[in-house]
Amino acid sequence: MSHTILTVDDAATIRKMVVFTLKGAGHRIVEATDGLDALSTLQSNPVDLIITDVNMPRMDGIELTKKIRSMPAHSRTPVILLTTESDPAKKQQGRAAGATGWIVKPFNQQQLLAVIAKVLPN
Repeated sequence: MSHTILTVDDAATIRKMVVFTLKGAGHRIVEATDGLDALSTLQSNPVDLIITDVNMPRMDGIELTKKIRSMPAHSRTPVILLTTESDPAKKQQGRAAGATGWIVKPFNQQQLLAVIAKVLPN
């Protein structure tokens, strides 16, 4: 089943990898370059899942997750943090903000698809 997924990352190469993987699995992808861009994008694009980097300019992924959780339309939308951060304290901040899952970069396609399969209904 196809889902609409928002990928948020300030690194174009990471967004391209995510887009390539997810489009190949039949999903529709919407892209944003940081947290503020993502919030703006969410106003006009309903999505089934959000995959966001943690470390970004203007608004990081932790703050973005908190804001998403405060939006009635997206309070239950799964949020996956895709990041180079492996620090347990940072992971706990993500969980406390409302993140659904955490993937450490570099990631492989199967790993990303497996996490998505767990959080999105078929």
